[in-house]
Amino acid sequence: MAEKHGNLSINSDNLFPIIKKWLYSDHDIFYRELISNGCDAITKLKKLDMMGEYPLPADYKPQIQIIANPEEKTLKFIDNGLGMTAEEVDEYINQIAFSGATDFIEKYKDKANDDQIIGHFGLGFYSAFMVADQVTIDTLSYKEGATPVHWSCDGGTEFDMTDGSKEGVGTEITLFLNEDSLEFANEYRAREVIEKYCSFMPTPIFLSKANAEPQYETIDAADKLDTDTVVEEIHEEAKTEEKENENGEKEIVEVSPAKEKLKIVKRPVPLNDTNPLWAKNPKDCTDEEYKAFYRKVFLDYKEPLFWIHLNMDYPFNLKGILYFPKINTEYDSIEGTIKLYNNQVFIADNIKEVIPEFLMLLKGVIDCPDLPLNVSRSALQNDGFVKKISEYITKKVADKLIGMCKTEKESYEKYWDDISPFIKFGCLKDGKFCDKMNDYILFKNLNDEYLTLPELLVKEEESKAVDADGNPVETEEVTAEAEDKPADGATDSEEEKDDRKVVYYVTDKVLQGQYIKLFKEQNMQAVILDHNIDTSFISQLEQRNEHYKFMRIDADLTESLKDESSEEELKAETDALTEVFKKALNNEKLTIKVEKLKNENISSIITLSEEGRRMQDMMKMYAMNGMGGMDMSMFAADQTLTLNANNALVKYIFENKDSEYVPMFCEQLYDLAVIANQQLSVDAMTKFVERSNKIMMLLAK
Repeated sequence: MAEKHGNLSINSDNLFPIIKKWLYSDHDIFYRELISNGCDAITKLKKLDMMGEYPLPADYKPQIQIIANPEEKTLKFIDNGLGMTAEEVDEYINQIAFSGATDFIEKYKDKANDDQIIGHFGLGFYSAFMVADQVTIDTLSYKEGATPVHWSCDGGTEFDMTDGSKEGVGTEITLFLNEDSLEFANEYRAREVIEKYCSFMPTPIFLSKANAEPQYETIDAADKLDTDTVVEEIHEEAKTEEKENENGEKEIVEVSPAKEKLKIVKRPVPLNDTNPLWAKNPKDCTDEEYKAFYRKVFLDYKEPLFWIHLNMDYPFNLKGILYFPKINTEYDSIEGTIKLYNNQVFIADNIKEVIPEFLMLLKGVIDCPDLPLNVSRSALQNDGFVKKISEYITKKVADKLIGMCKTEKESYEKYWDDISPFIKFGCLKDGKFCDKMNDYILFKNLNDEYLTLPELLVKEEESKAVDADGNPVETEEVTAEAEDKPADGATDSEEEKDDRKVVYYVTDKVLQGQYIKLFKEQNMQAVILDHNIDTSFISQLEQRNEHYKFMRIDADLTESLKDESSEEELKAETDALTEVFKKALNNEKLTIKVEKLKNENISSIITLSEEGRRMQDMMKMYAMNGMGGMDMSMFAADQTLTLNANNALVKYIFENKDSEYVPMFCEQLYDLAVIANQQLSVDAMTKFVERSNKIMMLLAK
């Protein structure tokens, strides 16, 4: 073929500067593009063989060779795929696949949207010019009678194309690196990038350093392969030891027979795994393989709790493995990684369009050849299709969790504390996921039992059927009476709301210890919800479940904690003590109640309205996230001080309300109630200590 000079069909000298600047956000990605092109060429050649159009040699071994040469500042990418003819080089390389170069330049010259240019045009090969001053191609097509082609371009619009000298079908691309990109000719840097992008490509990838000293290994002669280069034959004598026989006599025993070994040039080892675990049938994978894959990919040596193997062929092709990692931190600091692949080619971590946001807290891999990527393999197209993929992944995760809850409840309970942040976050972010998981969310009660919501409500009804001593009580008549008789002044809607079953919960077992003690004394239960996601989570559940509501254990005093008494019976105490306490505490907003509590040792209890406290918690969260600037006191939860009419100290205050010490006793009793609910402020604690000393001095007189 005569030497041929020409211009690339782009009609502009401005193309290559744009390619170099905006083709990809990460310049190291040229490794992925050139290796992927080589894999594609090999895949096509093997398909031709399968179709009978081109018989592969019996000893054919598909492979990609990368040769780094730091001395000459070059990188070579060599594949033994189907190669190209001069016409194909002209079509695929010289004529960049877009219409109207002028429109292209005009559209992108002022934009820095890194990954979009290549998405519109077939420019994968040209990623090489981000790091190279000159690129050459030497290729030989599989077609009978084909002539080798040599192509060269220095990054401008001119190229040279001549007959080449390549022997053997395939393509060799040489990059003459620019001064800013010499790091990529370093063997260790090359290995790092290849392992980042190409760890699971379907063709073996080998990396070597040009002119490197040969390395050797020793093998058994029987293990020799035809491709091995033998350097030396080694005979190992048999090994013997002196041992004592059954008769107590010493004799020489052969412990290792003589061996024939060979010193050979070290066999190259591919950098990639061409058959990754996710591509296998789940039935063929062992637990140890799943764990080993997790350690290798994520460099996490804590064993995952469990995993979900995704394997779908219709209506789209998707495979992958999602791992639930073991965590010991709060939700805010959890950080997962979902690696997205397309035909075993790494695309990116945590692409939010494909991976539901809450599953990004997991670790795993997703491989979807049907993903509608642009040519750069770095941006998604066709939102409707991608959404279906995302919904499928969510469904499979929910199915796995539900299946575990139904058939492996013991394991599910064991994992719950670690996986609950994922599930709760998922419920907040995805309504369909929340609906599916509704009856399979676990709640740990005060006895450390794990119960689903249906189990929890049944358990609550059972506990109401016995008293504190475990004796059965009649509940049917009381229930019927409660259903027929609305609360005084309640509207129909309020009555309906009050009929919802209450699930009591604890956020701090220490601070709410007094309330827990009261509940246990009456054989009542509450669940532990001490995670910072729980406030939002239970609000979500209430919105989707109209038959129950959550109330913190200190939100109100349930009737089970009280002796039977009427408002009229306690009216005198209520009126008198309300006046005394409001005056002593100088707090007109404080609600005072007087009740006869079953535990006479408790003098007073603070309760906070559930709605007000949730609003307060929400505002605190906004403030922590830098959304403050408002007066937090305006969101303070409504506070109620309940005084126990059965308690001796409360009786004393009522009977001696004009005593000079009563105001001090009121303050002390109020602070004691607050301490049982939350921490006192610095000023309040100082006054509490001083007041305690005064009271002890009174007793000492």
